[in-house]
Amino acid sequence: MITFYINTSTGFEVTDKWESGCWTSIECPTAEEQNFLLSGLEVPESFLSDIDDNDERPRREEEDGWQLIVIRVPYRKNSQSRIDYITVPLGIIIKDDVCVTICNYKLDIIDDFAVYSIRKQITTANPYELVMRLMLSTSVWYLKYLKHINIHMMQVQNELQQSVRNKEIVELQRIDNSLVYFVTSLKGNDVLFYRMAHTKSICDICDDELIEDVEIELKQAEETTNIYRNINHSLANSYSSIISNNINSTMKKLTSVTIILMLPTLVASIFGMNVPNYLEEDPFALAYIIGASILSSIVLYVFMKKRDFF
Repeated sequence: MITFYINTSTGFEVTDKWESGCWTSIECPTAEEQNFLLSGLEVPESFLSDIDDNDERPRREEEDGWQLIVIRVPYRKNSQSRIDYITVPLGIIIKDDVCVTICNYKLDIIDDFAVYSIRKQITTANPYELVMRLMLSTSVWYLKYLKHINIHMMQVQNELQQSVRNKEIVELQRIDNSLVYFVTSLKGNDVLFYRMAHTKSICDICDDELIEDVEIELKQAEETTNIYRNINHSLANSYSSIISNNINSTMKKLTSVTIILMLPTLVASIFGMNVPNYLEEDPFALAYIIGASILSSIVLYVFMKKRDFF
């Protein structure tokens, strides 16, 4: 899907066709749209190949006057997936009057940024300011998704307080997988931003306040991700220990019951042997044996109860 945005005094508005200086946004590109980039705009094919790699790291590259900037953006998967949130590469291709963003996923960030730019009447003086605006919007969306992750984590914690099951532990593991994606991608974005912010040719043409806002939001997203990940680790470790303790307690009780039941079996075995035991002719022999078995079991039970075996 391809969308053309023209930068006006009231923000980024959609236009029907490509114009010089417009922002071209492509999501889930088709063969026709890729051909438009390669033949129509003459974008280097190597850039498109790099963006197709889902593991592409945040970086900035130049080739024949073209520039490729790759940032990692958060992406929410469907509920059937093993991981709720991942990060995907968003490529920004720049040269003269050409500015293209391309991603192999349908993102919430792009449409939200376009709507937000009109609501706040945000304009950009050059493509690098657009890059900074997109990095700022990306950091904000990281924080939005982190709030959802935190709510999910609290729900899992409430369920664990009711009953400790493997299902909830698996949910905590899913959350941790998402946080690993977030923390790794945010570190990469931070390194890329630092290099761009300290590049004189970029720093001179970008608004200082905008650069500062991007830095603040990036740091906040990183710190929040680390906090939630530490909390999630703590929860997982705590409840894993609870499960282990419950298993140990159950095994201890079962072992104690086995020992208690062993005494009546031992008494019955001794008096059941085919040897003289002085009770062959006694009419109350069975009662003596049963009484001895019960008494020995009671004594052993009281002893174990005092020693906190139950």
